[in-house]
Amino acid sequence: MTAPSTLAIYAGAAIAEIAGCFAVWAWMRQGASALWLIPGILSLAVFAWLLTLAPSDFAGRAYAAYGGVYIAASLAWLWLVEKQHPDTWDMTGAAICVLGAAIILFAPRAA
Repeated sequence: MTAPSTLAIYAGAAIAEIAGCFAVWAWMRQGASALWLIPGILSLAVFAWLLTLAPSDFAGRAYAAYGGVYIAASLAWLWLVEKQHPDTWDMTGAAICVLGAAIILFAPRAA
């Protein structure tokens, strides 16, 4: 699988996970209707399915690499959806995590 398609899988998984978790957050913390749980659960199911498409022979490695993408996507959500600008520390931390994810995901492995 190529790097762009791998990135698309992880980006889609991140959007699905964050949206699903946000639905629960909105219900529990912001007083939204319990009906928010329906799309939330569906979104979390899509998230789990997408991670099974990640190009790794081991779930733990796929999840570890995904973690960096999730952190960066969470800060994008903070900015675009919640209208809060990430600060320099947020961006620095996310960059370090994405670099770590790239190392895990794209490092040459012995067969």
